[in-house]
Amino acid sequence: MIKKTRLSFSSISIEPARNATQREAGKDKKPTHNPTQGDFGTENRLHTKPAHRPADKKRTSKSSTYQYAKKGHGQGRGSNSYGNQAKAPVADKIPVIEKGVIRIIPLGGVEEVGRNMILIESENDIVVLDIGFHFIDEEEAMGADFTLPNFKYLEERKEKIRAVAITHGHLDHIGGIPFIMERIGNPPIYAQFLTTLMIKKRQEEFMGNKPLDLRVVDEDTKVRFKELSLGFFPVFHSIPDSMGVIVGTPYGNIIVSGDMKLEHEKGKPTAKEEKKWGALGKEKNLLLIADSTNAEVPGFSIEEKEVQKNIEEIIRVTKGRLIIGTFASQFDRMIKIVEICERYNKKIVIEGRSMKNNIEIAKLAGILKPKDDTFINAQDIDNYPPDRIVVIATGAQGEEYAALMRMATNKHKYIRLNSRDTIMFSSSVIPGNEVSIQKLKDNLYRHDLKLIHYGIAEIHSGGHARQEDLVWINKTVAPKFFIPGYGNHSMLRIHAQIINERNNFPKENIVVPDNGMIIEIIDKGNKITVRKEKAPSTMMVVDGLAIGDVQSIVIRDRVMLAQDGMFVIIALVDQNGKLKKSPDLISRGFVYLKENQELLRQVRIIIKKSVEEATAKMNPIDFDFIKSTLGESVSKFLYQKTAKRPLVIPVVLSV
Repeated sequence: MIKKTRLSFSSISIEPARNATQREAGKDKKPTHNPTQGDFGTENRLHTKPAHRPADKKRTSKSSTYQYAKKGHGQGRGSNSYGNQAKAPVADKIPVIEKGVIRIIPLGGVEEVGRNMILIESENDIVVLDIGFHFIDEEEAMGADFTLPNFKYLEERKEKIRAVAITHGHLDHIGGIPFIMERIGNPPIYAQFLTTLMIKKRQEEFMGNKPLDLRVVDEDTKVRFKELSLGFFPVFHSIPDSMGVIVGTPYGNIIVSGDMKLEHEKGKPTAKEEKKWGALGKEKNLLLIADSTNAEVPGFSIEEKEVQKNIEEIIRVTKGRLIIGTFASQFDRMIKIVEICERYNKKIVIEGRSMKNNIEIAKLAGILKPKDDTFINAQDIDNYPPDRIVVIATGAQGEEYAALMRMATNKHKYIRLNSRDTIMFSSSVIPGNEVSIQKLKDNLYRHDLKLIHYGIAEIHSGGHARQEDLVWINKTVAPKFFIPGYGNHSMLRIHAQIINERNNFPKENIVVPDNGMIIEIIDKGNKITVRKEKAPSTMMVVDGLAIGDVQSIVIRDRVMLAQDGMFVIIALVDQNGKLKKSPDLISRGFVYLKENQELLRQVRIIIKKSVEEATAKMNPIDFDFIKSTLGESVSKFLYQKTAKRPLVIPVVLSV
């Protein structure tokens, strides 16, 4: 249980607000995007305006920390980059949507796999599709927990938000709900039954949040607003109750697939799929937004029944204990494994908190009805013959504290691996987890056991459409416009290319989006275009109880500390501006002081010189200005002597 009295949405900064603009100057510089024609769709213009800052009447302290940034080299790593007078960018002023225009803005999920959130807006309505999160990239935000879509655009227009539609219950589609819903006005959430149970379960982990307005829907549900409407249709994914969303507009339907793949038999879609997608294709479809996660993979998706057949054979023939690592969110896989185990009189141990939670949710939803004696506790595992034991565990991605890693490193309280065990990874490798998975495999093989993974046997199919699925769906739905969604940019780009080439889809009717891109359908539904302005899209990080953007001061300081360490100066200065004693110097993660006495001697000379020059003809003494000058001069000197940029913290005490 995560105990929180109230979620904080204030800045993570520990600096005074007046320093925010100066600290923004340390952002990583990105190339300015000129308004040029892209490969697909209309102009992709990312527009920023420089902040206007009047000249200060009086010089004041810049910041509590300093880091040298040589012009043209290494800019952007410092809290207060010496010699760099770059101004902070100001958010684009986004004009009010015009009457008759339909606006589509992906706020997350189209430059990464995860963090999914799309909004569709008309003059009087906004509907939101999914509110997910993404586990943090340590290189971008060290020590933070995970990232959220930037919801500022919605927060400023929350009176227009009519609904949130959730396509399915995976965390990259529901994980942001406890953090964002209150900030956007707590509108009704429409989802299928299992998804609502998972949302409710997650919401209960955050004490103090207002109750959610959860509304269960099915394919017959229709919800109408002023200009927009919502309809729903089932899709095949790795979790039950997955759905696509139909957003009705005055000019036709916007079809949003969510995560999905086709059910097929040797490349021929099943009758159920042909009926469902064929019915959608008979409607007037303005736009299709479709899953791109597996767009780089040729052919049709692997048939789930083949995967289940292979898993059943492994469970049947394995001698000794079988330990299956899979995703806790793969309900269909878990349910099928339970059914197979009961068929062969196996006992099941569930390991991992999320796995146990989802088993209980599946029971509550009525989609899992195990026998009373199927599940046993881990502490009872030695009471049964090894060949009757199946363990279903979390951690197939190599997570450090997950059940599989604890078994592999002999840290599990009850399960000790041995050479008679078999481990099966019924999951694929999520991009970015290669190193942690290899570490897990190495640790497992030290037990001289047998390891089966999807690279040597078809024991995982994934829940996302491949190229042939995508081509067939696009051709069947026959939309006027197309936006590839849900994936990294390369996935989106390839998805656009195959639809253009295989379906002869006009390039000018395809837009490959970025997070925050403002896409508009204008001229009574006859043209799709991209505005030069951009909605706020900097990812938000959740760091304990606080939420802020990834470039907030605390997060950037952590990155800098990890890269080059810190250097603290403690100087005593009297009321006449004179240095009273040799300053104390503290280094952490920068240089070893005992071996760098000459460098420290030179630093003390720089400090003395800086203080004396800063206070010459100064009356009264401005200690903030002394601190600022000290930080800048020492930062510059340290870079020149060491080619490192430590975080310099000057402390000036008045005596």
